Amino acid sequence: MPLHYYIYYRVRTDDPETELQIRGMQARLGCRSGHYGSLLKRRDDPLTWMEIYEHIDDSTSFEQQLAQAVSEFDVDMFINGNRVTECFSGELVSAAHCRA
Repeated sequence: MPLHYYIYYRVRTDDPETELQIRGMQARLGCRSGHYGSLLKRRDDPLTWMEIYEHIDDSTSFEQQLAQAVSEFDVDMFINGNRVTECFSGELVSAAHCRA
């Protein structure tokens, strides 16, 4: 069953440089792993960000590639605190389940 990763953290500043760094890290990770993440900002707190990676079949390989990309882009220097990772399993519902 595929896994879905939700990684949230607080950034030091909500500015273009921080966003460019995080999106660059995600692009590198996507090129290596084939899993391109989403980047969200909390509606009522723009310093809280979340990365989402869905349909991960090989968690060991993905987590190694994620750690490598985070290190290469020195993501920790943009974060205030720690990155918190939550991992869920299960299938996501698609529009194919809707009736016309």
